[in-house]
Amino acid sequence: MEEKNTGVQEKEIDLRIIFDILKKNIIPIILVAAIFAAGFFAYSKFFIPKQYEATASLIVNNKSDGKTTVQSTELMAARNLAEVYSLIIKSDEVLSKVIEKLGLSMSTDTLSKKISVSTVESTQVIKIAMRDTNPNLAMDVVGQLVKEAPPIIQRQVEAGSVKPIDDARLTANGAPVSPNSMRNGIIGGLIGLVLILALVFVRELSNNTFKSEDDISKTLNIPLLGIIPSVDTKEFNKSV
Repeated sequence: MEEKNTGVQEKEIDLRIIFDILKKNIIPIILVAAIFAAGFFAYSKFFIPKQYEATASLIVNNKSDGKTTVQSTELMAARNLAEVYSLIIKSDEVLSKVIEKLGLSMSTDTLSKKISVSTVESTQVIKIAMRDTNPNLAMDVVGQLVKEAPPIIQRQVEAGSVKPIDDARLTANGAPVSPNSMRNGIIGGLIGLVLILALVFVRELSNNTFKSEDDISKTLNIPLLGIIPSVDTKEFNKSV
């Protein structure tokens, strides 16, 4: 025998319910997402300092004893040396010389955090990059690094050589590389969208009041006999 449910049953979430909730709350959903997107975009655009990036490249070579061809083992050794050289480039010895030559008022630790050194796609090429709010400073530091680093590297690592490939230059045609205001605006809009959707669904699904005749019939599983209309007492008193 089927047991009759005399209480309010748990709402079943289906596509129709989700669509109805979204349709009913579409304006606040769009509004909140737009406000978050605009807020994140404006904050990135006007309050976060712009960062510029300067880069330069070095190439690592093994000593080949006059040979004109490079063996695959020598190329692999050069790639491995590139990782060692990357550590030396950010060492205190190299950075202190850069600070001294440029007359910078910062420590080697502070400068090291602004600099990144990496190998280019597992090749012999080392890329040196620096980000700073001052594009000229970034250019000067990277340019000085490619001058000071090679002789120090050759002295500390006797095998192999390091030579500059190109001079220091600004990336993105001199435009700021950070922050990305458009990306931050999109992220802000998504955050706002998630928050407002969570709030809307929690509020709607936790509301156990009946909103229509269909809600009563489906929830209580009993036939609807009649509806008591809402009466305006002021209008009722006038008609009496």
